[in-house]
Amino acid sequence: MREKTSSIDSTNENYSENDYLTLQDRQLVRKVDLRLLPILTTLYLLSFLDRLRSFKRILGLAADLGVTNSEYNTSLALYFVAYVLFEVPANIILKRFNPQIWLPTLTLVWGIVSVCQGLVTNKAGLFGIRFLLGATEAGLFPGVIYVFSVYYRRHERSWRVALFFGGAALAGAFGGILAYAIGKMDGVGGRKGWEWIFIIEGIITVAAAGLAYFVVPTWSHKAKFLTQSERQRLLERLNADSDAGLIEKFDWFYVKQALTDHLVWAYALLFHGFAFVLYSLSLFLPSIIQGLGFASWQAQLLTVPPNTLASISIWVTVWLSAKYDRRAIFIIIAAFIAIIGYIILLTTRTAGAQYVGVHFAAAGVYTGNALLLSWPGENVSAQTKRAIAVAMQITIGDIGAIAGVLIYRPSLSANRFRKPHLIAIGYLLFSVVIASYLWWWMDKENKRRASILIAQKEAKGESRGDFDPSQEEKQRLGDRALQYRYVF
Repeated sequence: MREKTSSIDSTNENYSENDYLTLQDRQLVRKVDLRLLPILTTLYLLSFLDRLRSFKRILGLAADLGVTNSEYNTSLALYFVAYVLFEVPANIILKRFNPQIWLPTLTLVWGIVSVCQGLVTNKAGLFGIRFLLGATEAGLFPGVIYVFSVYYRRHERSWRVALFFGGAALAGAFGGILAYAIGKMDGVGGRKGWEWIFIIEGIITVAAAGLAYFVVPTWSHKAKFLTQSERQRLLERLNADSDAGLIEKFDWFYVKQALTDHLVWAYALLFHGFAFVLYSLSLFLPSIIQGLGFASWQAQLLTVPPNTLASISIWVTVWLSAKYDRRAIFIIIAAFIAIIGYIILLTTRTAGAQYVGVHFAAAGVYTGNALLLSWPGENVSAQTKRAIAVAMQITIGDIGAIAGVLIYRPSLSANRFRKPHLIAIGYLLFSVVIASYLWWWMDKENKRRASILIAQKEAKGESRGDFDPSQEEKQRLGDRALQYRYVF
């Protein structure tokens, strides 16, 4: 296992990773895990479940509302348009506000919107409510990723993001079962099965939001579920590793830093490539499986195994990534596994072989996304810059999602979505190029910074600790400081 490198203090001779791996620290991290992970993962699972709308098309939504197949795809795209527009503003509000109030409120509102989806009676209502759903859900994912960054040290974040993102794969697994079961309520209370799916999912989300107000914590330096000594220890271990323990006021200077950093744009483009396949696969998986010759109810249930495999793949791969402290290589491997899956879908003719291809595609797509979504949280400093970087990654990434739901449309479903699958492979290859660039640049930059510090030390004959920036300089420079080391 590689020795993990810290961020700004990684060149400090007095710093040791083992200083923060004591029994006390493990107990503290476990306490934070138990407070953050169950509730935030549940909220994201509900959020992702609300997006899996292909189930509803199978159950007759389009026909009941007089919506054509192409208009249905437009309604899916409208969700992501709103998502893209509101993600960065949502994280700016979060940084200036309080996650304990902001995240549960977002959940409450989108739960109400989800209930309203079950009450729409025409296509205009569907389009409007879909846009509103995207606007209300936009702040959750980037907000949670940012909250993780102020509770966990850099090398601790990827595993937590993986557990959290695993909720998306689980949503796909349980979504098929849930849609199948609730669909049996068709006719109850004079409502269609697809209406009950929206309504019941919305009610569950509203109930979860009510609980979240009492469970989601505030900022780490104010966390009431920790004792005073635990908060001090948490901030101490965060400060030794990164800027997470600093109390940083919002400053537009850091917003500009994020907008002008080529690495931030690279993270965003990386997710853009993976988001195309993530959302097109998750939204149209039942349609793809149904196209293999299965009935609609069978297609819903057959989404469970590939999504379950994706969850397992996420957790195993991210554990290996954390063990070897590498990100890019595992993202690239995940992309090629997904490509293999799409190639199988394109080249085989039997339903069984193509169903195997679905498993490869799901495992690679979900795993790659879980890894890349934690990357900016590990490598971007200061806090406001990181909040903007995370939101930018999701915003630009989800433009790929818009493309995905528009390209996987009925007019291109010939030969079992041959053209869309080829485009998906192109997007994955694009992501491989971006990940390779990030890997190359970060490795080169780490070596350059180390050589400069060594040269400074040799030239002046002083201890390298003398070159550590002050607290104010540390906060201002962020990941641009010579002492900062990227995780690649």
